[in-house]
Amino acid sequence: MRESAMVEIQGKKLKLSNLEKVLYPATGFTKGQVIDYYARIAPVLIPHLAGRALTLKRYPNGVDEEFFFEKNATQHRPDWVKTAPIWSEGNHRNVNYILANDLPTVVWMANLAAIELHPSLSLAKDVTCPTMMVFDLDPGPPADIVQCCQVGMWLREIFSQFGLQSFPKTSGSKGLQIYVPLNTKVDYDQTKSFARALARLLEETHPELVVSDMKKALRTGKVLVDWSQNDEHKTTVAVYSLRAREAPTVSTPVRWEEVEQALKKKNADLLRFEADEVLKRVEKSGDLFEPLLRIKQKLPQLSEAKEEAAVAAKGGLEIAAQAEKPAAHKKSPPRKTRSKKSSALSRKRSVSRKA
Repeated sequence: MRESAMVEIQGKKLKLSNLEKVLYPATGFTKGQVIDYYARIAPVLIPHLAGRALTLKRYPNGVDEEFFFEKNATQHRPDWVKTAPIWSEGNHRNVNYILANDLPTVVWMANLAAIELHPSLSLAKDVTCPTMMVFDLDPGPPADIVQCCQVGMWLREIFSQFGLQSFPKTSGSKGLQIYVPLNTKVDYDQTKSFARALARLLEETHPELVVSDMKKALRTGKVLVDWSQNDEHKTTVAVYSLRAREAPTVSTPVRWEEVEQALKKKNADLLRFEADEVLKRVEKSGDLFEPLLRIKQKLPQLSEAKEEAAVAAKGGLEIAAQAEKPAAHKKSPPRKTRSKKSSALSRKRSVSRKA
């Protein structure tokens, strides 16, 4: 591969530089390969970035060297790179965030050694309205992604009790992330409060494995359910983004069946994917995260008191715990299955009566 090259992408001219520079020393993965990955994954990546304020995590000298976050788009950018001015209270000025709406922009960012991409949970046109809710499951050693799978399965069961679909992806680092598409009118106060209540209820029900407090001293051998990512001023690593690890691992969408399999076999390697593997997965199965772009779901009890939402969440949690430990309740009658037509409201009332 040449050290530099002039390319034309969709009518846009761009100079690519330092293509042979190694950005992942342990594997020899070069800047040219980073650019190639992002160019090839772009058809499924761009829909998840388009229209969202994007923070770049740049590693100009490789993943073992110093990095920096870039929110305000560099002044030395092509005039075709779109940006969105968003007011920053901390800086008392607008920050011009990059909008990665097309392939030329994605390639241009990769040429900046922007290895990690961190988009907002909301669109730039309405930064107060998240289109999804996320739970970042972060294991504290010696726990790993296998323990995250268990917590993820509990979360999935809770959401299913509310009639909500949820979608898992690896963080590309150590953990697992669970996304709930909304695409309805909601604000961060609502999603953050709901996520915090759910994290605390998980901690109360499974204190041996779950922690909701950010303090590192509490995380040993447990899984932090990080609810705080549901915030206008925070970002979560993008689906299909490379990670700055020893090898070029990727934040990869997975099926719930794959999560179950990793948990059953207690094998963390089943949920570890590098760039070439992800490209093959997409070629075979398409974009497993595509439903997040179109599914419309309402957060339970948003129009009612937040306490009622917490009660409903706790009811779902009790059901999840019951399903997880059937051996401990052999003498108890089997749990009744509800009709799919049962409404979230009727479930909430049932829980309230039990309370």
